[in-house]
Parts: sequence; C-alpha cells; structure tokens
Amino acid sequence: MRRRTSAVLSAALAGAVLLGAQTARAEEPSAATQRTDQSSGQVAGQVAARKANVVTPGDFTGYGFDQCLAPEQWKMNRWLKHSPFLAVGIYIAGDSRACRSQPNLTPAWVTKQLAKGWRLLPITLGPQASCQPRFPRYDDDVKISAKPGDNGRYFQARQQGSAEADSSVAAATALGMAKGSTLWYDLEGYDNANTHCRESALAFLSAWTDRLHELGWVSGVYSSAGSGIKALDDARVNRPGAYTMPDAIWIARWDGVANTSTSYVRDDGWRPGGRVKQYRGGHDETWGGVRINIDSNFLELGRGSVAPAEKHCGGVRVSYPTYAALRPATGSQKASDPGQVKALQCLLKEKGGYAGAVDGSLNARTLASIRSWQTGHGFAAKDRFTKANWMSLHAAGSTPVLKRGSAGADVRRVQRALNAASPQAKVVVTGVFDARTDAAVRAWQKKVDLTVSGVVNPESWAALRSGVR
Repeated sequence: MRRRTSAVLSAALAGAVLLGAQTARAEEPSAATQRTDQSSGQVAGQVAARKANVVTPGDFTGYGFDQCLAPEQWKMNRWLKHSPFLAVGIYIAGDSRACRSQPNLTPAWVTKQLAKGWRLLPITLGPQASCQPRFPRYDDDVKISAKPGDNGRYFQARQQGSAEADSSVAAATALGMAKGSTLWYDLEGYDNANTHCRESALAFLSAWTDRLHELGWVSGVYSSAGSGIKALDDARVNRPGAYTMPDAIWIARWDGVANTSTSYVRDDGWRPGGRVKQYRGGHDETWGGVRINIDSNFLELGRGSVAPAEKHCGGVRVSYPTYAALRPATGSQKASDPGQVKALQCLLKEKGGYAGAVDGSLNARTLASIRSWQTGHGFAAKDRFTKANWMSLHAAGSTPVLKRGSAGADVRRVQRALNAASPQAKVVVTGVFDARTDAAVRAWQKKVDLTVSGVVNPESWAALRSGVR
C-alpha cells in the first residue's frame, strides 16, 4: 500500500468558515440576501446528502482497488462502468502516507461514490513499526515507540494508537463518512523477530481498535501476511486477551490469487466476513480508456453481498434455470408450461402490459399482450414468446451498472435474462452477483461480441433488452 492530511481537516474548517460567513450575510437586509439563501440551500443540501451516506464498506464480497491518490470523478465513473472493481481504498489520514495532498478527496466526492454504489475503504497510514527501515518518511513523521515502559505494556505506543484513531475518526467525519464504518490502519511490513518492534506494534494496534470501538467505528488493520497479520493471528491464538483484535484484517499477500486465504493466517481467523486480501501489488490497469496504477484486492466482509427476498404476484414463480418459447397448443404442439405462462403473465402485469388473470392460460388476452410487448420493444409481433423476448422482458427497467458484489432485484433480472439467453448458463437466481454469475456474464459477452469484462453496463443492458443471444 501507499499512503491525516492537514488538507482534509483544512477543508472541514473551510466549510465551517464558509457556513459561518453565509449565516452572517443572511442577516444583512440587502440584494445579496437572495444569493445567500441560495448558498445556504446548497450547504443544507450537502449536509442532507452526507447524512444519507451509508456505512462503508458494509456487507460485501467482490473486487476492490487502492491507489495513492483518490482518482478524479470522471475516472471513477469510467471505472465503475467498465472495471470489475466495486470497492476503493482511499488514504484519509496519517502523517506517514506518501500522498499527503488529496485534491480530489472531498465530502462531495465521498457522497458521490457511495451514492453510485462504490464501497469505500478509508485508510490511515501514521506511525510505523520501530524497525521498519523505510520510515519515517518526513521530518515531522514519527515511528511507533518501542519503549516497553515499567510494566511492559508499551504505554507510549498505546497512546499513539489511540491518538491515530482520534485523528482518523476526525478525518472520516469531516469527509461525511457514516459512523459505524470500518477505518483501516496501514502497518507496513517489519521484522517480526524483533520483540520490542513487534510487541509495540501490537500494543499500538490494540489501542487503535479500543479507541475506535469507544467512538463507535469498526476497526480494520492492513499489513503484510508475514509480519503484522501473522503477529495478530499468533497473539489471537496463543495469547488471547493480551491485545484487542481488530474486527477485520486486510492481508497483503501478492500471490495473484483473488481470494482471502493465506498460509500465514489460520483458517478460523476473522472468518466469516472479516477479511480482505491484497493479492497483487502496484501495477497499471486500463478500463474504459483510463489507466490507473493500483493494488488489487478481494473482499469478504460482513455477511457478504446479500439480496433481500422478493415476491411476485402473491408468490408466482418467475425464476427458472431455462425459459421455453411459449405458444398456443396446435396439432402436435403441446400446451406451453403453465408455470412459465404464469411467470410471463405476472411479469407483464408488473410492467403494466397485462391486465388479465395470472392463471397459466395462454389465452387470447395473454397473446394480445405478448404481441403488444413485442411491437413496443422492437420485435416482430407473433403468437409466440421467444427466448429473445424473455431476455427483453427480464432486462426491461432500470439499467444500473452491475458487477461482482452487486446485489438486489436488478441482479435477479440479469440472472433470469442470462438463463433465457442460454440453457448452458443455469445461473441460480439469488440476487447476488457471485462468481457463477460473473462467469455467465463473461461467456454471454464473448458470444455476442461485447467487451468481456463481467460488468453489466449500458452496452450489455442494451444487448439484453434486444434479446441478443
């Protein structure tokens, strides 16, 4: 990883000064009152937006990246649309980070990313282990005190850890992050064989976690698998209660495997839902024509990505592993599956295209609704509802960008459309964009000559709605 800047706190103070100035101007009975009211309204809107910010990263399983500088908004937009990533690490605090200046990292930036669905991983890179050779980075930078003190509890290191927690919470609050979010401390690799170095680092991290808990935030720790993470896991198992463990760990293990496993941590540690692994170090990736130098991560946090239950037409089944072409029974042609006919009637009814009974009968009223749907969505009108028609019906509606880790009703729509597109897909319709859904999206994209990214973006939505299979 790379790396409380005064810029963040200065921005917060500037905002307070601006609000104060606006309040003062509002008291002046002049022509400026209208402009002041407008500015005050904008500030009120910003405050309301920040109050609406969700806890981050929350429950999530999927891909993330981190970079020294928080990217510009247009780059975030491109990567949201084209990259597999849905989480982003941002350096919000710590005097030891490389990128002390963060020109793009503002409360508005944070609110925008959260509203768009990004999961944020706010990182603090402050004092480092006493035996870490690459630090201190600056003249005003300090290391973790390795003095054990009279009782061997590394009191000074604990004071430092608590202070960094205060600083991180202040920076996160100034950026509008919701209380209860996870704040991550970046402890770079060090020599675990150095007893005072290791124990003082553990004392520091223990105090960091204790203080975050006191303030109502969740504690995360990033470190190398073989040093900080191993030290935490060994202390967890061999000396329970000696140190307060973080709620989640972020393992730096550049093995190229996108999971959260490593031989340095026992399988029962921080599972389920308490791990991130940085599986690839600094490298360039280009998505949507935008190149950024990043570290790659895989996240398994909280309950993982979850989708609420849903019900259609009082309990009509609308999810199937495959979707048959539906047509009236004629001669040798058997009647269509009543269950799938009911699913069709239900979905058409939900979209305002059918007003009859959901009874599984492919009657004249249902056939008229089928023809109406077809002509309204670019298909030839016929008394037959095809697989392409099924794809279009499932894909009709909103078109949010979906990718690994997304969850909800829109994901279910995509999963159903994929099952309609290909009998080989057989995606389990859970509402969670999991590995199997990702693979099915990629296979379909390849088959229809779309960019193979595993991301359901506007181009993919358009193809699904057109029934391209």
